[in-house]
Amino acid sequence: MARNVRLIPMIATLAALMATSVVTSGCARVRYHQGYIGEQLLINSVEPGIDNRASVEATLGRPTFTSQFTQPGETPVWYYVARDTRQLAFANPRPVAQDIIAVRFDPQGNVATVDHIGMEQVAFVNPWGEETPTLGRNRSFFQELFGNIGQVGRSNQGGGTADNPQG
Repeated sequence: MARNVRLIPMIATLAALMATSVVTSGCARVRYHQGYIGEQLLINSVEPGIDNRASVEATLGRPTFTSQFTQPGETPVWYYVARDTRQLAFANPRPVAQDIIAVRFDPQGNVATVDHIGMEQVAFVNPWGEETPTLGRNRSFFQELFGNIGQVGRSNQGGGTADNPQG
């Protein structure tokens, strides 16, 4: 009997330690690497005036994305993007490091400039609310659900709906 009495506090302590370890394991930091993984030696080997599109593609691979909007006569800019983020438990991921390599070409297809852009260009956007505001009526769920009651079969309206009562 005395032996069982001494085991109860030990079992309770062990159970508390196990519960604490399970609860705190969800608070571990998670690191992600997204995007381009390149060697600095290869990145530094791309030189303006010497390399062209084909040699850049052979050295660095296909770009992460290219610029979408260019002026007439300009060539698209190639972007190689790499980003490291860190996330704690259920929080939103935060960028820790970012490296963007922007390769600009002249009209003949030769490398004009190679720019390195880091964390100083990261823009933190704080969205307003959880929904995108839209133009038009701001109707509740029940107005949408019951909005057409009494509208069907009226003689002066043909085919009207709750959103478009004129038909």
